[in-house]
Amino acid sequence: MSGARWGAGFTAVGRFVAEIEAAAADKGALRPGYVLAGDEAFLFDRCREAVIKGFVPPELKDFCLSDLDLQTNSIFEVLDCAQTPSLMAPFQVIFVRNIRQLYTRGSKKNEFAALDHYFRSPNPQALLLFVADFLRITSDVRRMEMNDKTHFERIKETLGEHCGIVELARVSEEDAIRWLVATAQAADVRMEPDAAHELADALGADMMLISSELEKLLLYTLGRGRITLGDVETMVLGAKQRSLYELTDAISSHDRAKALALLHGLLNSSDAGEDAAIGHLYMLARTFRQMLVIQEKNVRDSRAIWQALWQGFRMPPFAAEDLIRQARRYKGRRELTRALKLVARADLELRSSPADKRMVLEKLVYELASEPKPTPALWEMAQLSFFA
Repeated sequence: MSGARWGAGFTAVGRFVAEIEAAAADKGALRPGYVLAGDEAFLFDRCREAVIKGFVPPELKDFCLSDLDLQTNSIFEVLDCAQTPSLMAPFQVIFVRNIRQLYTRGSKKNEFAALDHYFRSPNPQALLLFVADFLRITSDVRRMEMNDKTHFERIKETLGEHCGIVELARVSEEDAIRWLVATAQAADVRMEPDAAHELADALGADMMLISSELEKLLLYTLGRGRITLGDVETMVLGAKQRSLYELTDAISSHDRAKALALLHGLLNSSDAGEDAAIGHLYMLARTFRQMLVIQEKNVRDSRAIWQALWQGFRMPPFAAEDLIRQARRYKGRRELTRALKLVARADLELRSSPADKRMVLEKLVYELASEPKPTPALWEMAQLSFFA
């Protein structure tokens, strides 16, 4: 992939992978640590795969690969692990998650002093990879939220003094389309431009979902050598998105039994089963955000919806009327904001590795499909009105 053609995320990951491959082949220097900054899971997986391929032999994986979490391990324990040579493996790879703990309240002077001390004389047989997936780095940095900017600058000022920074920026729709065409071409398949555009637009440039759906399309069109718009509509929009809009229709109608049945159908039809939970949550959040915009801009018909929703944030044409109807069932911004908060809470639970992801989704859909409870003030007003 040429750096001149691709956006920030792909370019940064390309450089990182090249650096790792060169170091693994003894043709380049390896830094003692890197910060993988951003919540683009697709790009993170590419970074992790490159590191494991270069420095973690399969037979030594249990001895040289560590995943530590600063919610359960202190930074002192992490550094102790990096400094301690393994008797079973010549090289240590340590992924450090939840580094947000270093930037919570308090100066953390001792922690940063320990990091500074380690990196002044790092163990050359260890590689530390700090995962800052609490940051959302947009494809256009000008649209990055101030809170994320502040945290990112703080990471650059501290860990950035010693570590390479790899920006896992969200992938733009243009980059998603380029990736689809290039990946299909590498498999000797021509993906038509309108097919690539429809897939990227329908899935909101979510690369984890896009890569999964492309695999299905390559199997579906095996031997034909071409992926058309009709293939995308048949395999992706027709199956997955129609089911999703049926689910949100049941939710907006407060039909809990139907909503739960549709959720089970979505989970059972997905190849990834409950591992696809994050993808389902993303699509639910996207749909409720669309309904919020539709409601705020008072969209009444499908002709006006394309002016209200910007490129990359639109639903497929077949869903326009359905979504307008669903949005009108909600009484105001408060109810849709409540739905988004419930989805955000479920997302946090899923990322905390729960014992049962299906149960998290079932609880979410049950709450979404339930009538919102009145606030105390509204309840008191209703009582006064009743007894007046």
